[in-house]
Amino acid sequence: MITIDFNRLSIKPGDRILDVGCGTGRHTCEVFRFKEVVAIGVDINADDVFEAKNRLKEQQELKGFNGSKWGVSAADMFKLPFKDDCFDLVICSEVMEHIIDHKNAVTEAVRVLKPDKNMVVSVPSYFPERVCWTLSEEYRKTDNGHVRIYKKKEIIDLLESVGVKKWEVHSAHGLHTPYWWLKCLVGPSREDNRLVNKYHELLVWDMMKHPRLTRLLDHLLNPIIGKSTVVYLRKEKV
Repeated sequence: MITIDFNRLSIKPGDRILDVGCGTGRHTCEVFRFKEVVAIGVDINADDVFEAKNRLKEQQELKGFNGSKWGVSAADMFKLPFKDDCFDLVICSEVMEHIIDHKNAVTEAVRVLKPDKNMVVSVPSYFPERVCWTLSEEYRKTDNGHVRIYKKKEIIDLLESVGVKKWEVHSAHGLHTPYWWLKCLVGPSREDNRLVNKYHELLVWDMMKHPRLTRLLDHLLNPIIGKSTVVYLRKEKV
């Protein structure tokens, strides 16, 4: 599931792109599709990094050589192993809501971004996430789960306080929100609910086939119940 809208970004050959908190590599793999870029993913979870590595290897074998390079590493977001001002784009998708010391985390991500270049941050949207917390204590208290819910202004203010300036914001994955509400209602860890499983099949089908009807429905739902808020920012010149 790709949360970032890469059509809003100008990615050029030679760009170095960092996916902070890359997880199993969904956005790192998407970046690697661009021609002649360097796609780097880092995450503190070594198992996720290993899976991301395998996914990137598989993608490289399937798609062939397009001049791009990739790398992944297990790294602490608070101490990224990179020099100042060395990336042309930094992505941080669905990470900030897991981190208690979120200001220092995003400060470090901005440190490695070149001046006048873009950063994209996505977090769960306030209303859909608040409903999930209300419906399920299990969802709220899961290990390594969400420690906060951001209102749109709160996440923008946080990011702009560390040297980047918002130039665009939108919501994404409106079609996914009812699925999570259903899942929270019956119990997040349950796997035997027929309605939840059928909805999951619909979402997988939508992601694989991109049919017009569900894409239109997702587009209409995004401003109302989009599961994620996506913020695009540019690092200010000193």
